[in-house]
Amino acid sequence: MKKEDVSGLIVYMLIFAIAIVYGLVILHPHFPSSSFNLGIVYALFILGAIATSVLFCTILFEVGHVIGAKLGGYDVISINFMHLMFYKENGKIRVKISNFDGLTGETKIKPKSENSNPKPFLLMGTVLVSLLILGMVFVFYFLKDYTKSIKGDMGYFALTVGVVAGICLLYNIIPFKLDSLNDGYRLVMVSNPKNKEAFNELLRVEYEISQGNEVEIKTFTELTNFTADLNMNKVYMLLDKEQYQEADELLDIVLANKESVSSQIYLQAISMKIYINVMSKSKEEAEKYVSENITLELRRSISDEKSLISIRGYLLLAGLFDNSESECQLVLEKVYKAYKRVPKNRKEIELKMFNQALDLVVQAHPKWDVEKYKLVA
Repeated sequence: MKKEDVSGLIVYMLIFAIAIVYGLVILHPHFPSSSFNLGIVYALFILGAIATSVLFCTILFEVGHVIGAKLGGYDVISINFMHLMFYKENGKIRVKISNFDGLTGETKIKPKSENSNPKPFLLMGTVLVSLLILGMVFVFYFLKDYTKSIKGDMGYFALTVGVVAGICLLYNIIPFKLDSLNDGYRLVMVSNPKNKEAFNELLRVEYEISQGNEVEIKTFTELTNFTADLNMNKVYMLLDKEQYQEADELLDIVLANKESVSSQIYLQAISMKIYINVMSKSKEEAEKYVSENITLELRRSISDEKSLISIRGYLLLAGLFDNSESECQLVLEKVYKAYKRVPKNRKEIELKMFNQALDLVVQAHPKWDVEKYKLVA
């Protein structure tokens, strides 16, 4: 299980616990003194409060992102409210249905300069939702004593809006990498000056690619997990053009800074090196690289790492150097789940490289039942 999966599970368990406690301690005792006689009506009333809160949070988070983007020196590219995306085209505002990476929405931006500051962008949504929570608490305080009346019920409606907003806020500000982008994780990340520069560079590159433009990707020699991952964008671009030597040199920078990056990034760099050696060198040279650099401990670590990069690397190790069909089958069982996790801007090249690696294993062992794992877009 990946680290973000564990973090996400903990967060969701905490959210579930808060919801259960709120329901049992606050809402359940209130029902007998509410103006609703039927439990189903009261349940619909609470569901309405939850829906209202989610709607408010969706709007406030993205409005906050827009305000913060302007304060920080960014241009707003698009705003997505729960799949409803607003963007400009030829000077006119357009609307379309689109996916997003976030809890309830996503605002895409690009920096106006290298000095653009992402902190207001990442903070303003939290500020606006915090004000919503405070407002709902005040409404509850003034209306809670009106028992057996709509006024009293509206106080609990407001409190429920505030509690749900608090849950959304918790998810957004918790400083862990979760299954969708949250502001808390990115705030911690950009607190490092090296990452702030890389954050702006990533936004610039993503925008240029989305416009179909050729883009020169900046690379970093002072490595953190984020700058190393950003360097991987350049590696992908070079591999797509079969510029293996240049890609290999970039990976060497990651390997030379092992203490500055996570084990996951390090193992992915090693896996990329295995792929490059197989694709660009003779069989003898590739075997020499593997025998001299890939220890038994490293093989085990690569096999345990769940990214498609590492799966591809281990597939080549098991299929071409160890000639182990059983190990290939084991690692290939993780392929489809791993492919779903690949960032959108890397899916096409990842699919291409994985299928190339699989084809090599099929050619070496045509009787193995592995071709069925080929990926399709």
